[in-house]
Amino acid sequence: MKTFNIKTKVSAFVALFLITISVSAQIDRSKQPKAGPEPEITLEVPGEFELKNGLKVLVVENHKLPRVSYSLRIDNNPIATGKKAGVESLIGSMLGNGSTSISKDDFNEEIDFLGANLNFGFSGGFASSLSKYSDRILELMADAAINPLLTEEEFNKEKTKLIESLKQNEKSIDAIGGRVGRALSYGTNHPYGEYTTEETINNVSFGDAVAFYEKYFNPNNAYLVVIGDVDFSTIKKQVKKHFGEWDKSVEVTTTLPEVNPNAQYTQINFVDLPTASQSSISVTNNVDLKMNDKDYHAALITNNILGGGGEGYLFKNLREDKGYTYGAYSSLGANRYGASRFNATAKVRNMVTDSAVVEALKEINRIKTEPVDAQTLKDAKAKYVGRFIMGLENPRTVANYALNIKLNNLPKDFYTKYLQNINDVSVEDVKRVANRFFKPENARVVVIGKGSDVIENLEKTGIPIKYYDAYANAVEKPTYEIEMPADMNANKVLNAYIAAIGGQDKLDKVNSVYITAEAELQPGVMMNLEMKKTVKNQSLSEATAMGQSIMKSVIDGEVGYIIMQGQRKDLSGDELKDAQVESSPFPEVNYLNGGVTLEKIEKVEGGNAYKINVGNTKSIYYSVDTGLKIMEVETSEAGSSTTYFLNYQEVSGVKFPFTMGKTFGPRKIDFIIKEIKVNEGVTDADFD
Repeated sequence: MKTFNIKTKVSAFVALFLITISVSAQIDRSKQPKAGPEPEITLEVPGEFELKNGLKVLVVENHKLPRVSYSLRIDNNPIATGKKAGVESLIGSMLGNGSTSISKDDFNEEIDFLGANLNFGFSGGFASSLSKYSDRILELMADAAINPLLTEEEFNKEKTKLIESLKQNEKSIDAIGGRVGRALSYGTNHPYGEYTTEETINNVSFGDAVAFYEKYFNPNNAYLVVIGDVDFSTIKKQVKKHFGEWDKSVEVTTTLPEVNPNAQYTQINFVDLPTASQSSISVTNNVDLKMNDKDYHAALITNNILGGGGEGYLFKNLREDKGYTYGAYSSLGANRYGASRFNATAKVRNMVTDSAVVEALKEINRIKTEPVDAQTLKDAKAKYVGRFIMGLENPRTVANYALNIKLNNLPKDFYTKYLQNINDVSVEDVKRVANRFFKPENARVVVIGKGSDVIENLEKTGIPIKYYDAYANAVEKPTYEIEMPADMNANKVLNAYIAAIGGQDKLDKVNSVYITAEAELQPGVMMNLEMKKTVKNQSLSEATAMGQSIMKSVIDGEVGYIIMQGQRKDLSGDELKDAQVESSPFPEVNYLNGGVTLEKIEKVEGGNAYKINVGNTKSIYYSVDTGLKIMEVETSEAGSSTTYFLNYQEVSGVKFPFTMGKTFGPRKIDFIIKEIKVNEGVTDADFD
């Protein structure tokens, strides 16, 4: 048996210590160590084969985990659908829900039983599972793609869902901005510029959808990427077995129309959205950039410096310096069809819309005229290098790179030389590429906002303004000045509202109100809202979803608090005073005591409305015709939110809105009132 003398251990420790001291003495820690050599990029080459029907298959073997995934891509040229825009969305939503041999319920039940995922869209599908189920999940995927279960009943359901989705986005500045920006940039006859409306959806019949599938969903130009714990020869047999019977279709050739030319001069393209609580800004121009362009890598770095994140020029100016927005970014698209855009975007408060436009244009011009700081360039490169190397850990990235090489006509060493090409970008390259792709002198500054609040100041920028509706049709400049009766004041508006909902006598009989409502956040996920108010400065409001409390606020006379995400905040000062005013079942009764002002008459929801300002943070709109409250806008440091009041119905002699639409960022959610109780269901204990 071998033994160790303690002196030997001590000697070894001392020797190691002396070696460490010696090495440390040779290192000058006042100087940053030199960077090591760039990592050598070696990409695994996927196995490939092609079926007789044209389906091309790429296989990346990775045996670290017992899983496999399949990505099917239908690589059609962009398709314009014109008066039937949306047909591709309809047919795509019907795919992957069974086949002619397996019902929808049985199909989805088996997917769940296997612990797998499978979903489709019109451009292809994706499936993943444990590798021991690889053959079955591939068989189900092939069956759903080749023999989809397409029924008129399912088609009508998907049509209704799509129309409802469009209606929910009618007041979204993001949805309107995206639609108008694309339409003006590309033209509405171009696949990238056309848009879906309720009218175009209703133009699509079930037969149209089936015919569209048969014409365009075929293996002619399709790719199947297989990644995971699989064997190439086995996969080849399985793919031939399950996809080999997929019939090749007649080749469809399409000619893309020319995109709209860039603007002749810098111009603001304004869309008036009277309900907008903030403005959406997009500075955009068309570019012709492909991945095989010699300037591709320099373009990535240049865009990153301008607006790639928190380090970008736009972000530092509009957020960190000016505080106009929570974020300002830019993007520069690369497209093998030569139709893409440069886009600098931000959402800002109404009062700074004009300033934000000026500052965004200033930063774009800055990167075109001033040499970028060497350290800024170095940091931008490091960000891309890190992201690229991290991505290589994902086998799916390797497969996507291989597919990119094929689809974009790239040299085979495109990705092995990627880091070299990124690091070769110079200060001069950044300036040159910025001048090639960023065209503020020919840009459309697409602004979606509340015209009555922002147009006057936008005109002061000196930038010409053209006006459009929410579907990119040119319109005349909106008019906002609506004459108000000379003797009208805030109390008259409030009294008209009180009369419209039942009159002061009826309101005097209301001691408490108990309201429950619900809204669908997404299919199958509901948010519930409970509200209780009394005439004793007591109120409770709590929103819950999936059994969890999202937000709860309580006012009980002279005390109050809010709980969000488990964190409690006690109210005091002005916050408590404002909450006390709102705690009444009918806050308008409290408004009569002062603290509100009548500002003007505005167009709201197609009609005229009196705008009453409550302090500096809230505006309430009352219909000129009916007297009813129709909208409320609250502004805070965190942004603005809008509530719509609809569908008034009588309860105990008083009218209450039975639908409350509320905006959450770009989304609008409708709370449907389930029950209203007057003078019952409320006790003092509710406000503890």
